[in-house]
Amino acid sequence: MGVAYKHKTRQVGSIKRAIVLNKLGKWGWRFVRTVLLAGLCFMILYPLIVKFTSSIMHVDDMFDSSVRFIPRNITLEQYRIAWEWMKYPRVFLNSLGLTLTVSVLQLVSCTIVGYGFGRFNFPGRNIAFGLVLLTLVVPPEMVMIPQFLNFRFFNPFGILPEPGVNLLGSYWPFILTSITTMGLKNGLFIYIMTQFFKGMPDSIEEAAYIDGASSFQTFLRIMLPGAKPALVVVFLFSFVWQWNDLFYLNLYIRSGDGFLSLALQSFAARFVSNSPLAANYPWQYTSLLNNAGMMLFMAPLLVLFLFMQRHFVESIERTGLVG
Repeated sequence: MGVAYKHKTRQVGSIKRAIVLNKLGKWGWRFVRTVLLAGLCFMILYPLIVKFTSSIMHVDDMFDSSVRFIPRNITLEQYRIAWEWMKYPRVFLNSLGLTLTVSVLQLVSCTIVGYGFGRFNFPGRNIAFGLVLLTLVVPPEMVMIPQFLNFRFFNPFGILPEPGVNLLGSYWPFILTSITTMGLKNGLFIYIMTQFFKGMPDSIEEAAYIDGASSFQTFLRIMLPGAKPALVVVFLFSFVWQWNDLFYLNLYIRSGDGFLSLALQSFAARFVSNSPLAANYPWQYTSLLNNAGMMLFMAPLLVLFLFMQRHFVESIERTGLVG
């Protein structure tokens, strides 16, 4: 009896130690995962934190070596100057109008092209799709001169009198490139839509054809509602990239400060050169102004991400981009 009791006691002790070690292992992995995620989040948010703290920092704190992240004297003067000299309400509406227009047009055109690649077999499909993917690796600087000349002397099929129509300085270059799927990152959007439509079951489409639906009706009523995750991803990507775009704005608009990205790069210099208040600040003050302007520039994107985060993450998972 004594030997059996000791053996049973040792078994119970071994089970308890195994349970304790298992719990320690789980809590240890949770601790390591939490530390890694916290470090990764800090690395991503660090530039944003620095810009925000600098944007509300008083000019005297710039020369205080003890000030790091939390300013001693908090002020919104930089935001007032940036709001006024960027003409923020007007340029915000201009940027929002252009971005929404381009995003919607790119979503429509890339969805139609992606559906064609994903659901139809036609001669030269693989070659054409390969050329679409090739556009992802071609730097825009390589085609900027032909694009500039094309819209400076726009003459489709030579039907207009020479030297054509000058479309620069208007929305038309953005509209035409978006409609023809030649806009910013359109190759990636076509790839996303193609892969998503290709992965949808054939039975849904075949059932619609049996019921007498045409190809367009099947696309519009059956396939398109099931592609909402890919549509959300493409729209958000298009919106963010167009909002941040400066290359094509400088290429097509060329001058002026009617858009946020153009106004952001010049308002601090204009304030220093033209405002009598600039004499009260050192030249380093422009960095605080630029940080305040950058926060105003990023604010709409942060609000968009705040409201669309759940839908965006779910759409990314369902489209398979995480892989």
